[in-house]
Amino acid sequence: MAWTEDRVELLKKLWAEGLSASQIARTMGDVTRNAVIGKVHRLGLSGRATTSRADRPRRATIPKPQPKPVVAEPLTVEEATLSNGEFATVLTLSGVMCRWPIGDPGANDFHFCGNQTDAASPYCEAHAQMAYQPTNRGRERRRA
Repeated sequence: MAWTEDRVELLKKLWAEGLSASQIARTMGDVTRNAVIGKVHRLGLSGRATTSRADRPRRATIPKPQPKPVVAEPLTVEEATLSNGEFATVLTLSGVMCRWPIGDPGANDFHFCGNQTDAASPYCEAHAQMAYQPTNRGRERRRA
């Protein structure tokens, strides 16, 4: 595409009217937005007339729905005690005992929940609900 005198005059006119480079490219046809920007720069065109915000058509803005905060009710789970009255420790855990840690691992009273589990989970039902949260739907949509 060659910039003829007629096309340059049309470019100057449309630029002075405040059209964007994209709008000028569509109006002129056979020219890209970047070509319009380059020619405007080479011609030294600046200070074009712009429309005021009041003259521009308003876009309807639709507020994005805010997710409702999930407030988890604190679960109180009574830890199981062994037959000797003590709590489950790393040495006394079996394959069907809940491995949810209770307390600070550095403290002397650290232990595990010890309640019954099914074979598919290392935690009892209450602790499994706390450990395995449902995925965020928005995150799933972004992955798709």
